[in-house]
Amino acid sequence: MPFAPVNGIDLYYESHGSGPAVAFAHGAGGNHLSWWQQVPAFSTRYRCITFDHRAFGQSRDGDGEARRGRTAFHDDLRALLDHLGIEHAAVVAQSMGGRTAVGFALRNPGRCRAMVLAGTTGGAIDDGVRALQDAHRASPLGRQPLMRRAVSPGLKERAPHLDFLYRSIARLNPSRPKDFLAPLPGYRGSSAERLAAAGFPLLFLVGEHDAITPPAIIERCHLAVPGSRYQVIADSGHSAYFERAEAFNAAVLAFLAEWT
Repeated sequence: MPFAPVNGIDLYYESHGSGPAVAFAHGAGGNHLSWWQQVPAFSTRYRCITFDHRAFGQSRDGDGEARRGRTAFHDDLRALLDHLGIEHAAVVAQSMGGRTAVGFALRNPGRCRAMVLAGTTGGAIDDGVRALQDAHRASPLGRQPLMRRAVSPGLKERAPHLDFLYRSIARLNPSRPKDFLAPLPGYRGSSAERLAAAGFPLLFLVGEHDAITPPAIIERCHLAVPGSRYQVIADSGHSAYFERAEAFNAAVLAFLAEWT
């Protein structure tokens, strides 16, 4: 099993295919296995890099000073690409993975060829987005458990095998502190201006029925980043890459084909 020694930990990763590199950054309910429907479709033309964020899957967080939690996500990706000898990569990020993608791209100018932010704001928020987020959190839908909102309500009836597999993959993750992904207290920053200035192509994707980051929120983030693109995956919830893989793959492959 391939592990990369990065930032005081052994980071689990896999590499499939050849061609321009595409790194896939999973969400909080997943790990490298989440991309099982993407790797076969993308690896015929791209080198697909999947990995377990620290404290997910087979990657563990460090001890002492090496215990950096989510603050190390972007550094871990950079170090992994360095370990693999990859100078430039497109990044496809789902939900939590948006923190990894944006942090990597903005802290390492020129290394990100293109970015897809799926089911995530990527930090491109303003007061209008915050108001929408607050209203959603206060709604009956927004108060439901996160795992229940991770997929669309109809997935279990429409595709029980996918619903079962999604939850099985999530159960492979080790336990983490409850505040592992909590936002920094009092943080009011935004990545929008820096993403617009960075110069790489950016696509915001969202499921039509996303109950974690609804389309209205993601569209507002797209509008805050001039030059970005926005696309809705029909009949999908938060995990469009998993629920509607064919549509998700088609959208991302068409986007990447223009830039890689």
